[in-house]
Amino acid sequence: MGTIGTSSIGAVHEESIKEAQAFSTTTNPHKQQLDAGALFVLKSKGSWWHSGYHLTTSIVAPSLLSLPFAFASLGWTLGVLSLVTGAIVTFYSYNLLSLVLEHHAELGHRHLRFRDMAYDILGPGWGRYFVGPIQFVVCYGVAVGNIVLGGQCLKAMYVLGNPNGTMKLYEFVIIFGVFMLILAQIPSFHSLRHINLISLVLCLLYSACVTAASIYIGKSSKGPHKDYSLSSNDETRIFGIFNAMAIIGTTYGNGMIPEIQATLAPPVKGKMFKGLCVCYSVIIATFFSVTISGYWAFGNESAGFILSNFIDDNGKPLVPRWFNMMTNIFTILQLSAVTVVYLQPTNEVLERAFADPNSSEFSARNVIPRLISRSLSVIIATTIAAMLPFFGDIMALIGAFGFMPLDFVLPVVFFNVTFKPSKRSPVFWLNLTIAVVFSAILVTAAVAAVRQIGLDAKTYKLFANV
Repeated sequence: MGTIGTSSIGAVHEESIKEAQAFSTTTNPHKQQLDAGALFVLKSKGSWWHSGYHLTTSIVAPSLLSLPFAFASLGWTLGVLSLVTGAIVTFYSYNLLSLVLEHHAELGHRHLRFRDMAYDILGPGWGRYFVGPIQFVVCYGVAVGNIVLGGQCLKAMYVLGNPNGTMKLYEFVIIFGVFMLILAQIPSFHSLRHINLISLVLCLLYSACVTAASIYIGKSSKGPHKDYSLSSNDETRIFGIFNAMAIIGTTYGNGMIPEIQATLAPPVKGKMFKGLCVCYSVIIATFFSVTISGYWAFGNESAGFILSNFIDDNGKPLVPRWFNMMTNIFTILQLSAVTVVYLQPTNEVLERAFADPNSSEFSARNVIPRLISRSLSVIIATTIAAMLPFFGDIMALIGAFGFMPLDFVLPVVFFNVTFKPSKRSPVFWLNLTIAVVFSAILVTAAVAAVRQIGLDAKTYKLFANV
């Protein structure tokens, strides 16, 4: 696959660029007029290093701590195969998306948003009614889910220090939401570059902590009996496989490659590939170490969030209390960075609606609407998170309908429609295969997510203290 991706794709790209040179120089000599969302939120000032930080924060998030749980439904062979396939396909797809963006930038029409790409490549309806709404729901949904997770991590720390405490989960969700209310005011995506560098370091730290803790527990007598057998019930096993694939696909998901590439200063050619190399170096170091060590230590008892496995059924920590607290702190801090990154598409929509591109970014005319709209956005997300602490089930459904088409299907479709590779070329058939296979996984994963929501519905309760 690597050979196909490098030589054939490059040839198609170069040929298409040469054919378009004359058209580009005569039809696009002027600068694009930017709206307030693009001008203020998606500033094009970053380097390829910065894109690597943004990509890492948007993909290498605490959701990776659910990967051992996915392996419990897949087993060793299918689990490792799915994890490797997810890495290869997403790296390939994100590169295709980047090439399409570079192509249009060289023609003088730089796309700064996912919906703009769909609008121009597939037609107005695709951008307005499909890609735009799906991206908004997915990114805002991830922000809500992260606020739930942040509250759960805060509660875990509280329970470690005060086992008989009376504070409820929704109170910790609100505390985390207040913190996000402050971070959400950071004006642009580019402004997050230093925070996202710290985020990159934090994800390496908590992944190392989780790996070390899993090995420690797995080798000690305190750990559970290791059982790697799969369910004997055919229905449970089949739905478990598709649900696990949805978890893995969502973990690799991004949903905003165009917005991240928009933060790059022109010329953009080749910069995103370097950023992706940085990101996937971190992915290999974190995803595989956490997943393999976690599943090895806990087997079928791997929890949906691996940190839960570090406390036994009696509430006693299986690793030193200070170590558990430190791991949770690293996780919470990185969660805050991930959440503010996934709020950027929402911020861009709000800025476009309420800001004036002809006024200064920090004028009263723009600062006041920004403060009010972003605050309301975070307050609504925090309220949903506090009311629905089971949002993980809903996120599985959102991931199936959102991340799968945005990150696995649309990139290959965009490439084939834009560059029109020959139907005899391996690139065309590889892309077609990816689109068909992951469309099928999308449907089955959505069915599995709906089934899981139905099974868990009897335990749903507003403001539940889970």
